[in-house]
Amino acid sequence: MAKRRKKTSQAKKTMKAAGTHERQQTTDKREAKKAVVLGTEKKDRLPVFMAVACAAILVGGGILYFIYSGSGSAPVAATSSTAGNTLTQVAFPASLFEDGKARHFQHDAGRFTIKYFVLKSSDGIIRAAFDACDVCWPAGKGYYQEGDYMVCRNCGRRFASVLVNEVKGGCNPAPLNRAVENGKVVIQVKDILEGKQYFNFS
Repeated sequence: MAKRRKKTSQAKKTMKAAGTHERQQTTDKREAKKAVVLGTEKKDRLPVFMAVACAAILVGGGILYFIYSGSGSAPVAATSSTAGNTLTQVAFPASLFEDGKARHFQHDAGRFTIKYFVLKSSDGIIRAAFDACDVCWPAGKGYYQEGDYMVCRNCGRRFASVLVNEVKGGCNPAPLNRAVENGKVVIQVKDILEGKQYFNFS
């Protein structure tokens, strides 16, 4: 008799547990449906995060591609932050220009930002010029490098690297004095400031 009561009690407990489990499942299903209808279901945010990250990478890559392929030149660097600069001159390692690629720089002079570039021409001479000319400077577009030529972004005229710093006037890049001393390309700040006329857009 005691055994039968024990078995009956166990059976009741098992049935009660099963019933509780079923009710919990039903409640969970009901809550899930309610969340779907109300739009409050928990969403996995990982796909959204991945999509945003991919978009950022694509945009950044596109900008870099435009800078390097569209201009054909290295990006602009501020001379005020370049090692080896003083109040009277700026200096760059000559080795920076060994690859023949034009490097663009800018010098902040109060309300003017004077832009210039330095390159090693095909004849092995390091040359410098303002990123402007006597004709197209009001457009403020400057030059980009294409092979052995510097090309005006405004009118499209091309200038051989060996003529930079040699020929002036017209649409030729306006020459900028420079010197190579002890393995450095040195440009006097006073010479850079002479180019203010090309960057006064007021």
